[in-house]
Formats: sequence, structure tokens, C-alpha cells
Amino acid sequence: MKTVVIATNNAHKAAEIRTALNFEGWEFKTLRDLGLQSDPEESAGTFEGNSRIKVRAAQEAARKALGRPVAVLADDSGLEVDALDGAPGVYSARYAGPDGDDAANNAKLLAELASVGPENRTARFVCTLVFIDEDGAETVARGTIEGAIGFEERGSEGFGYDPLFYVEKYGCTFGELPAEVKNTISHRANALNKLKAILKDKVN
Repeated sequence: MKTVVIATNNAHKAAEIRTALNFEGWEFKTLRDLGLQSDPEESAGTFEGNSRIKVRAAQEAARKALGRPVAVLADDSGLEVDALDGAPGVYSARYAGPDGDDAANNAKLLAELASVGPENRTARFVCTLVFIDEDGAETVARGTIEGAIGFEERGSEGFGYDPLFYVEKYGCTFGELPAEVKNTISHRANALNKLKAILKDKVN
């Protein structure tokens, strides 16, 4: 059995990853599953850079705890709003400050876009995955989904900016989409599909 450590304690992310990378003989463990702590400072200016910081820190923590090298997968994701020159970007989770939460982040985003008309509220969710195998080989995959920022929160599904992120094809926000639908079209789903295609050759 191949153990892959997911460098997150976010249950939503872990479930999405387990479903997407359903290779036979692979088992996924979160940091919490292994009783590990790994919370490095995400000081990079890009999603890929922050993913690499997280994956390397988690790999070292897992190696020390298990006494052997293990595969580790990390992601960094966020929202890029064109009218804000790509903000909140890598600061998406802490847009309203280190003590902010989803509600505070969404409120700040709406305030920043208060004077921006509907035609200029384009945005995208971005996810970059970094996978490091037991032998140190690194694989990177990036996924996005295009949308727009609404004028008010709609829907109670999902988390983060989902209630504000409007997807024209579905005529609703991520917050109004059932999880089983969102998880097939999201930025993370797109990145995971790319990663799976790359790793499939190695697995087989």
C-alpha cells in the first residue's frame, strides 16, 4: 500500500483529493490522521511557491514521524479578481487580516468592488498542486475556473468565496451548486485531473 500524505487539515480538500486520485493501492492520510503538525509560513508570492513550501514541510514532518520517506501532496489556491489586479490572490484566506474569516473576507471583497460594474467583475479560482513522491520526484499541476464576482452572497454550499463566485454556464454561484457538481468543475478538480493524467503513466 502506498501512503500519500495530504498536507492539509481541510476536510473538503482531502475528500476531493481522495475521490480524484483513486489509484488502486494508494491510501491518503491527512496531517491530522497521522497526528502531525505542519504549519509553515506561506511566504511565496505565487500559488506554486506556497504549495512547494507546504509540501516540503509536510514531507519532512512525515518522514521524521514514520521513519521513512513518503509521498506528499499539497495545494495552494485562491481567487484572482481582474479589477483588483489579481487580488486577493495568494492572500485569499487572509484577505481581511490574520484574524479574518470567510464572512470578513467576502465583506471586504464586496467593499473593494462596490464601484465596479457587472461587466468588469471577472475573476477566476486558481489551484496549484505540488506532488513529491518518495524518491523526491516532483510533479506540478495547475487548474483554473473562470467566473465573476456577484453583488451579494448567494447559496450556503461550499466555503470561502463560493457564495460570491458566479459561473455563467450554470447560472448560479458556487455557493448554490451541489458539492457533487462543483467538485467536477472546480479549479481543484481541474488541477487534480491534470495531476492524475501525469501520474497515471508512473503508476502504470
